[in-house]
Parts: sequence; C-alpha cells; structure tokens
Amino acid sequence: MTKLPSINRRTFLRGVGATIALPAMESLLPNYAQAAQGAKRLSVFYIPNGLRMPMFTPAEVGANYALTPLLQPLAQHRQSFSVITGLAHYNANALGDGPGSHGRSCGAYLTGAHPKRTEGADIYCGISMDQVAANAIGQSTQLASLELGIEPPSLLGSCDVGYSCTYTNTLSWRSPTAPMPVTVKPRDAFERLFGDSGLDEQSRQQRLATKASILDFVMADAARLSPRLGANDRRKLEEYMESIRAVEKRIEKASAQSADIDTGNLVLPAGLPNDFEEHVHLMIDLQVLALQSDMTRVVTFMMGRELSNRAYPEIGVPDSHHSLSHHGEDPAKVAKLIKINQLHLQQFGYLLERLSNTADGEGSLLDTTLVFGGASLGEPNAHDNMDLPALVAGGGIAGNRHLALAKDTPMCNLMLTLLQGLGVPAEQFGDSSANLPQLFS
Repeated sequence: MTKLPSINRRTFLRGVGATIALPAMESLLPNYAQAAQGAKRLSVFYIPNGLRMPMFTPAEVGANYALTPLLQPLAQHRQSFSVITGLAHYNANALGDGPGSHGRSCGAYLTGAHPKRTEGADIYCGISMDQVAANAIGQSTQLASLELGIEPPSLLGSCDVGYSCTYTNTLSWRSPTAPMPVTVKPRDAFERLFGDSGLDEQSRQQRLATKASILDFVMADAARLSPRLGANDRRKLEEYMESIRAVEKRIEKASAQSADIDTGNLVLPAGLPNDFEEHVHLMIDLQVLALQSDMTRVVTFMMGRELSNRAYPEIGVPDSHHSLSHHGEDPAKVAKLIKINQLHLQQFGYLLERLSNTADGEGSLLDTTLVFGGASLGEPNAHDNMDLPALVAGGGIAGNRHLALAKDTPMCNLMLTLLQGLGVPAEQFGDSSANLPQLFS
C-alpha cells in the first residue's frame, strides 16, 4: 500500500469567483479520525415570539417522557434531543425600564445582558454566547461565525416600545455595541460562503449574470484532485459537489421568484423564496454545508425576527404571528398559535435530520455539533422571561430526556455549560451561577 501525501484539512478548490472548502477526507489527512474527536461546532436555532408553554412542557421528568403537542413534530428525533425547562432570563425583565419585552428578551437571549433602552444609535447590550464561542473555536476557519435568518431586518426607528430595531433583528453581538447582521437571502448566504467576497456588489451581480454556475469553475480542479483520493473519498467528494449544485439550483429558482405574497408592512426584497419551508430548508442546507466544509464552526439561525408579523396561510393561519402570540386565552387564537409553533419545531427537526444524515469522520455532524434551540420568551401572552423553552442535541448530549431544573435557574447556566462543552475555558457567562453537569451525563 502506497502512503498518500498529507494535505491540510483546509485544502481549497479554487476557481474564478469561487473558493470551495473540502469536507473532511481521510485520504487528505491520515490523522483525521483523531482530529475529528476534538472537532466542536455550535448551531443556535431561534424561534420568534415565544412558545405556548402548557403545550410544550412535558409532565414527566427524566427519560421516556410523553411527548407534548408541540414536541410531537419531533417524535422521530426524540433520541437525539433533550428538553430543558426551568430556565429564566432575569436581565430580560423590565428592571424599571417599562414596556418593551420583545426587544429586551431578544437582546438578552444569547448575551444574558440587560439591553439599554434606546431608539437611537447608542445601543448597548453584551457579547453573545455564540461570539464567545467564535472567538475560541472560529479563528482557524474562513468565517468565525455565520448569522442566518429568513426575515429582512427592520432598519429605522423602534420595533418595540422604546427599543431600537437592532435588538429584534439579531441574536449575535460581537461586543456590547457591535451587533452582527443577519443574512436572509439564500443567494447572499451562498455567495458569502462560496463566492468571491473581494468583489463589490455591482461586480458580483455582473458576474452572476454571466456565469452558468459557480461550480463550473472548480470542476476541473476537483477532477485533478479525484485520482489522489480513495474510493470512499471520491464518492464523498462527488456527493459534496452535487449537494452544492442542488442548493445552487434551488437558489437560482428562488432568486427568479417575485414577491407576490401579502406580507403586510414587510417589503420582501427580490430573491427571497415565496414558500416559508423552502426558504427555511435552503438556509438550513447552507448551514450544514458550511459546517460540513469547515467554513465555519458557529452558526445562529433566526426562524424570524422577534416581533415577527408573518402569516402562515399554507397551514390555515392567515393571521399575524405576533398578534396571535397575545391571544388573551382566546381558544381560537391559541389553536392557531399552536399550529405555528408546531410548524417551527418541524423545522428544528429538519435541522437535526440534516446534521444526523451528514457524515463527519466516523460519525455524523450531529455528533460533533452542539445544537441549542429555543425562544427568548416562554408564554408570549404574558411576555414571560422566567420560564423559557430549550432543546439541546448533539455533541455528546444524551437525548430522550426532560431535564426539569429548579425554578428560575439562569439561562446563562445552560449557555456556560454549552461553552464549556465546546472546550471554551469559561468559568462565568452573563449572570450564570453554576454549570449544568447533568447535561452531559
């Protein structure tokens, strides 16, 4: 047997207008199996406007709990995730600042900080958990972190009473004064990952108009590399390139669509898919590609902006999500809110499915990715910050459990534990009081 030459894990296929990072391949790095054991990634999945908590929280504690109505869409994945309840964000409360719960809750969600109440440019919050992780594990990747969503940001004025739209547009804060923008158009996300970031916007659009496919420029390099790979890796390379091609074709189709749906006061820019699930699945598929290729190890995904007014006529809910979240215990409104919550949790299931079905070394991406899903509000009708829903999966966390923590356990305890699970040498985060050793037991 001839020993293959070692090529760095970050080998790139380069072409005109594209840089494609290869997935993990044993042929390219003989010691990959050992390296993969230490690979850690973080995926944060955010649901706007809270969850109907009586329909989310299991009655039983421990393993084999009975699935609640909101967890039923995740039935086939129950062995992969655990439910955590009892979590609270004290700093998302008013603390004398008056109304504005959505702005505060979203700003505090990954930071554990109390956002400054302002409608101006003097925003102030805190560094978010994902950016702490990116500072520790994202320095060797092309992108330290990737922030994705599906709803365009609100850019002017306040979105909640007294709070800048910045607080509801993003989860990620590089510093207390530096929020991270969210990419919502699949084409933009794809170009950020695989396109030529050195071009200005006009040049990028000209290039998109003249080339058949970004991948056309790297196929020759892939063909030259293929003979150096083993049979399994050649198949992996082919599957990887085909998966990018498939996503690209779907993006091309989405970019050609017109925004012909009623979005209320929201103006959809060209290039956003008309179909909610197609948009979500595209962004999740792009996230998986980014993690698989090690373009980044830290991703946040917003199912919608906090205060989202999206309607869901495709599931028989033509009403605004935010309006329904303040249902006043009206049974008809509650029933519609539950349908929206179930639809959102189905998308969390799609993320788990994609990660678990994507190979990474001897296991799957889910094995080496910590997944944290939830909302910054519990029961939205009460603007409740002190009983928050959380789902955790992957990265060595056991599934099929309901961990009921002591009432008002700081949400930052969970975030500290996740950071430590990523190998970040953190002893404190936000208002954390301890870590949660039972999470990895």
